[in-house]
Amino acid sequence: MASNETGLFFALELDGRNESPRRLRESVAAAESAGFTLVTFGELVDGADRLDAGTRAAFVSSATTTVGLAPAVHTLTTEPFFLATQIASLDHTSHGRGAWVVGGDNSPAAHAAAGSTVREPSSIISEIRDVIEVSRQLWDSWEDGAVIRDADTGRYLDPEKVHHVRFDGEFFDVVGPLITPRSPQGQPVVVGDARLGVTDLLDIALVEDLAAAQEARGDGAPLVFVDGADDVASLVGLVDGVRFRPSSAEDLTVLLGETVPALAAAGLLRRPTIGRTLRENLGLARPASRYAAQN
Repeated sequence: MASNETGLFFALELDGRNESPRRLRESVAAAESAGFTLVTFGELVDGADRLDAGTRAAFVSSATTTVGLAPAVHTLTTEPFFLATQIASLDHTSHGRGAWVVGGDNSPAAHAAAGSTVREPSSIISEIRDVIEVSRQLWDSWEDGAVIRDADTGRYLDPEKVHHVRFDGEFFDVVGPLITPRSPQGQPVVVGDARLGVTDLLDIALVEDLAAAQEARGDGAPLVFVDGADDVASLVGLVDGVRFRPSSAEDLTVLLGETVPALAAAGLLRRPTIGRTLRENLGLARPASRYAAQN
């Protein structure tokens, strides 16, 4: 938990509205310069012509060095193997700053865009849980050190360190392994709204208020961020971070140019350190592969 001495982690939501590639890059660069630890990229289905969240995060990954990048990818409209591969690839391209905002959009518009079927409410939480679980298994399917690149023997990898996950679930089956080697963080950071009902599977739970924050901690969330707040100072020592959600380009300009500098001057901002992974900056341990533990 954050303390008065360390302040709060700051996250910024960019929902993609009226956002050109140039403006996107400038906004993320400004957030990084201001001291944000994380930028999340919303995935809205409203008929507007915009790049998807994963593409936007990948686009800025090579132009940033410190800030974490977390696209929203929806569990009910994205094939789990592709989802896990996309997020792992982002962790590689960003050198350990990749994350995933778990989305659970079940609207007819979202399913129409993906060619999938609207789910029954009774099955949604179970399916989201399965997608998170199989993603984590796939991220573990390559152990550290699996890639050996031994030119003398012509061996690229150690097959004993690459594993089939063989996930057999109610909603889908995945054999694995992932098509990308283990990423720098081992497992990218998983972020999600506590109201999804999967808080115990998250690294960061997003909550509405302090009452929900206490509940999220009880449900096992390692870190808790308040999703939008007017009085940031009142949150220090009670939660770990806050996510700002500017509603317009003008609000974003004020946030980055006036609000955050004032909060930083008051000692309320906990800045990330360059050269560290997102997990390291958040104080989260790098998980060992579950398959390595079996050897």
